[in-house]
Amino acid sequence: MPTDPVAANFLAFSVTHMKGQQSKITSCCNKLSEAQLQYRSGDYENSIVNLLLHLEGNIRQWILHGIDNQPDIRQRDDEFALTLSTTSAEARARLNATLDESAQIIATLDPSRLLDITDPQPNGTWRHATILEAIYKVVSHLEMHTGQIILLTKQLLATDLDLTMPRKR
Repeated sequence: MPTDPVAANFLAFSVTHMKGQQSKITSCCNKLSEAQLQYRSGDYENSIVNLLLHLEGNIRQWILHGIDNQPDIRQRDDEFALTLSTTSAEARARLNATLDESAQIIATLDPSRLLDITDPQPNGTWRHATILEAIYKVVSHLEMHTGQIILLTKQLLATDLDLTMPRKR
């Protein structure tokens, strides 16, 4: 059976993009202290650690549970707790492990499954998505929160990060 080049490209690009966001998050976190990683200027904001926990929970639920049929162990409210029960190192390790496992699942996914329906959040607002939509949602969600982590890092360090191409100054 011939390989669908569009499906293959989508899956490969999704993995590459996830790995790129993972690298940016790692770069930001490596520049910050524990206090900076847990900093929030008010109860209405998330710290970088909150964002790491949120990304890990979301990706685990949509990819590991929704696509790979692993148990749903997500505790969403804990991701946004004002008093964290984990260190930044643990949150980073959990996110990295989940991203690595999810990337492997996506990379080896049978393209014929892309239009299968998944429902990883039965109490959520986005129900009965195709696996293609679930992957797209996860990649875009990861990118959005990576942007927040980058902005918070720039603000905490009061400097540009030059994560891609350095700009002329």
